[in-house]
Amino acid sequence: MTTIAVLLATFNRRDKTVSCLESLFAQNLPEEVSFSVFLTDDASSDGTPDAIAKNFPTVNIFAGSGSLFWAGGMRNSWSAAQQTDPDFYLLLNDDTILVANALTGLLGYSSNTKNQVQAIVIGTTQDNGTGEISYGGHRLFNKNKVQNYNVRSDTEFVECDLANANIMLVPRAIVNKIGILSGAYTHSIADFDYTLTANKKGFKVVVAPGILGYCVDDHGNNWKSANVSLKDRIKYLKSPKGLAYNEYLKFIKRHFPTHFPASFLKLWMKTLFPMLWDKFKV
Repeated sequence: MTTIAVLLATFNRRDKTVSCLESLFAQNLPEEVSFSVFLTDDASSDGTPDAIAKNFPTVNIFAGSGSLFWAGGMRNSWSAAQQTDPDFYLLLNDDTILVANALTGLLGYSSNTKNQVQAIVIGTTQDNGTGEISYGGHRLFNKNKVQNYNVRSDTEFVECDLANANIMLVPRAIVNKIGILSGAYTHSIADFDYTLTANKKGFKVVVAPGILGYCVDDHGNNWKSANVSLKDRIKYLKSPKGLAYNEYLKFIKRHFPTHFPASFLKLWMKTLFPMLWDKFKV
């Protein structure tokens, strides 16, 4: 029996969360594969926990403090799931709708005996409205800089350098070696850090073939326009759900140290001179 612990973090997205779980429980899986769900709700006020408990009584629901954000909520779910010692951990964003064979597609890499190196397997998501790729695996243009581009294939697994955790399958062996998401990150960045770390430790990060889910890229421009007051732009610069100034620079220093000065300047350019940044994006 192959066991999977599915990890989610939720906050005030009841309908999206229910739809995500519906797609998860509707997966076409062989009899020898089973999964359990570990979900941390970070003090939602829209009835998310009640809706989950009513519609999916087998889901393990944990209550957050209201200040966990995404990375904190996922760490909480992951820590609880570790007690069951599953074969795999599936990180899943609660606004992602899985295609019917998503889990089978992710497991395809480890089931191929030709693949001798353990790998984190990434599922690509598509924006159903635009048809554009929203999240998935990325390759670096330059190993010394964080700039990257999407990679995927319709027919084969392809390697990548870093990835989003909207759909991310992590084998137990990798977790035993590098642990779970770093506590250095509050909201975003943690998935990029984790996949870069796995690569550095000798594991692979690969993107599964095809589109495995649907999800809207709701990040938009990661800076505020000049119409927003400087005070609010600086607040956004430091916010965990904004530019996450301190955490982002820590991430750059860890993985791209020679790019630190440029990254520092870019954060302040976005904040102090958003019109220039929007025009030139240096």
